[in-house]
Amino acid sequence: MGAGAVLRRAIEAKNIPSIIFWGPPGVGKTTLAHIIAKEVGRPFYALSAIHSGVKDVRDVIEKAETSGLFTQKPILFIDEIHRFSKAQQDSLLGAVERGSVTLIGATTENPSFEVIAALLSRCQVYTLKPLTEADLLRRLNTALSHDAFLKNQKIVLQETSALFHLSGGDARRLLNTFELVVDVLLQKKNATDTQDIHITDKDVTAVVQQNPVLYDKTGENHYDIISAFIKSIRGSDPNAAVYYLARMIEGGEDPSFIARRLIVAASEDIGNANPTALVVATACFQAVNMVGYPEARIVLSQCATYLATSPKSNAAYRAISNAQNLVRETGNLPVPLALRNAPTTLMQDAGYGKGYEYSHDQPGSFSPQEYLPDTIRGRTLYEPGDNAREKEIRAALKKLWGEKYGY
Repeated sequence: MGAGAVLRRAIEAKNIPSIIFWGPPGVGKTTLAHIIAKEVGRPFYALSAIHSGVKDVRDVIEKAETSGLFTQKPILFIDEIHRFSKAQQDSLLGAVERGSVTLIGATTENPSFEVIAALLSRCQVYTLKPLTEADLLRRLNTALSHDAFLKNQKIVLQETSALFHLSGGDARRLLNTFELVVDVLLQKKNATDTQDIHITDKDVTAVVQQNPVLYDKTGENHYDIISAFIKSIRGSDPNAAVYYLARMIEGGEDPSFIARRLIVAASEDIGNANPTALVVATACFQAVNMVGYPEARIVLSQCATYLATSPKSNAAYRAISNAQNLVRETGNLPVPLALRNAPTTLMQDAGYGKGYEYSHDQPGSFSPQEYLPDTIRGRTLYEPGDNAREKEIRAALKKLWGEKYGY
């Protein structure tokens, strides 16, 4: 919106494209849409995807195309556009394509996932970010100086940290919280008391008992937090891991979902560097399903910190990836005859199972026979990691197979 910016120039030229505003609650998406409509002087229709359907959308489009009332095409603002179904979003396509209306959509969810591709390709997407503390302070000062009631009160913002923390960058939540705190403090104040009201962090936390956690169990925030959680475990940071775990718990995430991801991390990121990690993660899954919240949080914390502090190896993950790529590359190679099962005389006569050496009958329970198909013999798919346990595994494999697999 700064001077010379693309959207600013479009507004000044009164020639705006269809737009999707994407950002968290309370950062001004709806306000910005109203400002644009006022600046460009266009008729403005506002719908909420929560309360409106295809009929409402078509009514606006029909008015725009047939009534002849508009010298300029109207702006159709749809709040929470991600809540529209595919069919509802489809109903907008023709009008946007023809230019009958200029669409401005607002969403808190990633439009890449929540807005159909055909509509998304016809819109410019602008990302609005959480407000900074400086932004929030300006809004508080504006409220104090412009609100008809507040500007007549003797209110001093002595401390603001709690207000900013509780708002989470949401101006709407900030002003609602501020209004609540002021209301409570005014009720406590003696009607004849002429002293100023000093708002402190202690006052704010006393009025607002709990900070609602931003966490959408089905939206992008859900995937961002679990991603940060797993990457913190992979990065051997138990502090970050338990922080993101707390974010999920406070947001009401299903403990079974968290435990399942811990099982995956135990194999993908730790594997044979510490095989016990998988045992702990599996036990964690069983335990959280047995006890549930709130006790499950302790089990999850134990498992998360254990995995985060374990030695790391993705060798098992790389091994199966390598093997799958090889299968896709080489197709269905014939299994060596010696390894095939021979339950019938015909199969035995065909050589199935011939020459197979039962490993437990050999010295050290090991036979250096060929197990891979002939065309890929000697291909190394599992490379042990550079940790204490897998170094032992590498040494053992080298002792068994010599240089065959490059160990």
